[in-house]
Amino acid sequence: MTSDPLSQSEIERYQRHILLPEIGGAGQQRLKNSAVLVIGAGGLGSPVIEYLAGAGVGTIGIVDDDRVSLSNLQRQLIHGTSNIGDRKTRSAAARIREINPHVEIDRFETRLDADNAAGLIFGYHLLIDGSDNFATRYAAADAAERTGIPLVTGAVGRFDGSLTVLMPYETGPDGKYWPRYRDLFPEEPPDGMLPVCAETGVIGALTGVIGTLMAMEAIKLLTGTGEPLLGRLMMYDALAARFDVIRYKRKG
Repeated sequence: MTSDPLSQSEIERYQRHILLPEIGGAGQQRLKNSAVLVIGAGGLGSPVIEYLAGAGVGTIGIVDDDRVSLSNLQRQLIHGTSNIGDRKTRSAAARIREINPHVEIDRFETRLDADNAAGLIFGYHLLIDGSDNFATRYAAADAAERTGIPLVTGAVGRFDGSLTVLMPYETGPDGKYWPRYRDLFPEEPPDGMLPVCAETGVIGALTGVIGTLMAMEAIKLLTGTGEPLLGRLMMYDALAARFDVIRYKRKG
């Protein structure tokens, strides 16, 4: 991560951001000074990583233990046909370098779990969870809460997706703590209880919709712009072309 001022080349690159009063030069500098850890370089992680790289986030860490397969390419557009068999972290890093050479990249070829989560997220300002299993989601949410960093988390299935922002270590305008991940999903479903996309399918463009919204929430958090999805779950029904937002609260 760097704290150097924006170079002339970066000012030109990010001109459309800097023109926005809500972002400006100060907000762009905050993006450059930020370090974000992304869990998963798959369907959700792909647009998240690409848009954060384009936005000028100074350091992007990628956690993924998988390799690129042919069936990934329908939705994981950060990878290409020539990357089949490559580590997803390596393929994603190569794409980041093409998008923005100013971004520093950390690669972790492992699966985030309850044992290594705290060590992996140490030193990052924001955690983004695009994983495809509840064990990782719970481990990420618990570690982010303990270390006091914001978490953007999303999920997709078939034609539906959702996302929210978690900061359960801080209080809202009412003086009460923001809800936890476990306020949405109190208990982890047993293995095999919920189908995975390898069994039921998922429309590729859906991951782009939800992943891009996750990147937008991250940029808002890093720059202090707008109102993040705290205590709110945004749901998207692709077949009906409908967004719904429900509010949820801390339980106990």
